[in-house]
Order: sequence, then C-alpha cells, then structure tokens
Amino acid sequence: MLDLKYWDKCAEFHGHKCPGLAIGFAAVNGAIAELGLKNYPALDEEIVCVTENDACCVDAIQVLLGCTYGKSNLIPHIRGKMAFSFYVRATGASVRLVLKNGLGDGLSRDEYMNLLISTPYEQLFDVKEATYELPEPARLFPSVECAICGEATAEFGLRVQDLKMVCTDCYDAYQREGF
Repeated sequence: MLDLKYWDKCAEFHGHKCPGLAIGFAAVNGAIAELGLKNYPALDEEIVCVTENDACCVDAIQVLLGCTYGKSNLIPHIRGKMAFSFYVRATGASVRLVLKNGLGDGLSRDEYMNLLISTPYEQLFDVKEATYELPEPARLFPSVECAICGEATAEFGLRVQDLKMVCTDCYDAYQREGF
C-alpha cells in the first residue's frame, strides 16, 4: 500500500481530505498492484485511466499516476459509477476496479474515509477485466474557424451545417438526428 505521505500529497492538491479522494487513493493502490506499476507518475501517456465519474477521486489518480486531461491519458467516460479502468501502453495490461456497494453504510464520513485509505484494495473494489479497449494515443488535429462564432475548433468538433463548418456549440442539430 502507498505510504500515507502520498495521501497528504493528494489532499494538498485537492484542497481537503474526503471519502471521494480516498476512493481514488485506494483505486491507485489497486492499479499499482494489479498492473505491477513501478514507474509512476506517468511522464506522458504510458499509463492511461478511463474514469466513469468526474468526482473527487479523480484528483488522486491525477496526482499519483500522472493521468491528466492535458496529457490525454485521463479519459472521461462518465457513467456515474465509481469505476476506473487502468492501462499500461507498453504491455497492453489493463484492469477495471469497481467500488463495492455498501462499504460506507453506517459509518461516519471520517470513519468511511479512514476505512478507504487503510483497507487493502481487494476488499474495497471488484477487480474485473477492462470493458473498454485501450484508447488510442492522443492525436493532433488541425483547427478550423467556426463559420458562426469564428472560434478555432479542432476538426473532430466540427459539423457541417448549410455547407459550412460549425462548432458543436453553434450547430443546430436536426431534431430527428440519431433515430
């Protein structure tokens, strides 16, 4: 298990200690153990996390594993679940950790937080196979000026409307789109 000095480092980044942050701390312990991680935090995209939530726990993953939105190795797949898939690019190894139901039932906030940071990850998470394929490395896309607002937009964020390229914010979606 990670030394508690790393817990303090997470709290310093996050701004406070809370059960949500503790979930991320525990998930990182699981990722390290399951994937045999030795070199972390990631300097680039060598470790990838697909997170199924956008809660406090993600801050611990950023601090300890170096998975960030800026490096494109922290990928949101928001499903409202306390679930995280971790990958190692070099080996293709992966694991999905899903927080077990009912862990904090009957505990105070502090008791639950302490349980999360002091209990082996196997008792906190269901350890599963990753359900998402390893995301491709980040790509660089050319930007195009939106024909409506004039803001530069990466080409993947553009739509064709009235034969002009427009950003998704300006795009007037066809009501029957997707049927």
